[in-house]
Amino acid sequence: MQIIKASLKHLNEVAVLFNSYREFYGQPTDLNGAKEFLEKRLANEDSVIFLVIEQENALGFVQLYPTFSSVKMKNMWILNDLYVTKSARGKGIGQILVEKAIEFAKETGATGLLLETGKENSNAQKLYEKTGFHQESNYFYYYSI
Repeated sequence: MQIIKASLKHLNEVAVLFNSYREFYGQPTDLNGAKEFLEKRLANEDSVIFLVIEQENALGFVQLYPTFSSVKMKNMWILNDLYVTKSARGKGIGQILVEKAIEFAKETGATGLLLETGKENSNAQKLYEKTGFHQESNYFYYYSI
């Protein structure tokens, strides 16, 4: 098993996983749309994607988006997407991907790594807490549009 930083040459593998990820969240399948979206992210360096591959099979990915902390005057990362194929779940791949994201944030001098997950997603919550994340209690998060 290896973890790699995805590039445009990995577009097809990542797009298949990304499409499945979106389906997991109730979105209709759209492989072409997934490819177009990810191609733009990778080509414009809008995100960083790490991919777990075993015997030429893509098993999971994590996608990070850059942001900044004005108060700390440093960069931050948003762990926006994490997905592991059904057949590969329970093998620690999610933990490997989260740990890689944390390592990458540290390597880039980031002030932190931020994520959100659904209140009902207890498996993800356990994983995040196991890898050192804590639920923020000092702030309210708001959403519009």
